[in-house]
Amino acid sequence: MARIGIIGRQGRMGQALAQAIAMAGHEEAGGVDRGEDTAGLADRSEVLVDFSAPAALETSLHAAIGAGVPILIGTTGMDEGHHAQIDAAAHAIPVLQTGNTSLGITLLAHLVEEAAARLGPAWDVEVLEMHHRMKVDAPSGTALLLGEAAARGRGISLAGNWERGRDGQCGGRTPGAIGFASLRGGTVAGEHSVILAGDRERLVLTHHAEDRMIFAHGAIRAAGWLIGRPAGRYSMGQVLGF
Repeated sequence: MARIGIIGRQGRMGQALAQAIAMAGHEEAGGVDRGEDTAGLADRSEVLVDFSAPAALETSLHAAIGAGVPILIGTTGMDEGHHAQIDAAAHAIPVLQTGNTSLGITLLAHLVEEAAARLGPAWDVEVLEMHHRMKVDAPSGTALLLGEAAARGRGISLAGNWERGRDGQCGGRTPGAIGFASLRGGTVAGEHSVILAGDRERLVLTHHAEDRMIFAHGAIRAAGWLIGRPAGRYSMGQVLGF
């Protein structure tokens, strides 16, 4: 049984995490929201789980480092500066940051990387995602995670090799680019498809999230896995053993 602290406790994911902690037989060490004592929460936790907001990242990392506890970060919409902070923190504590804690998405990313590597740049890659009408960032963190997987498979960086927000007379598709399209509407928890389009054939790898609890259950499994690990930056793939 692990003592797990929740950063962003009153949010939708925070409430789902509390349910997942109880269902897994762990103990909730408590939770904090904006302006509350994150350091105190870290002191009474064995691991922290943060699904709050990018603006809270620095406070969350400082609290985890101060208490010497691991932290799982599921917050999306972060920029290069946030990732630099995570890299720095990983010298002191175990950190797992991911755009999606679903075990199914974790396996999907593995399959996308393998497919992109095997099929090569002659096959066009498009990442299509749909979320509920209230989602504020696009492409989703999961879409970017899948794009990164395709880029790794091809041995390239995603930045500089993507196409986002096509509109108007944008010209033909850039050879070897990884494209993104985002849809918003209704109450969709999350749908992601990676389309690999070759000449006269297409391969489509798809994941449908039917309930927010899949992310919570995956996050709690990963949080428990982090306890006792040496300092470093970890991935959901490592939780599943690849």
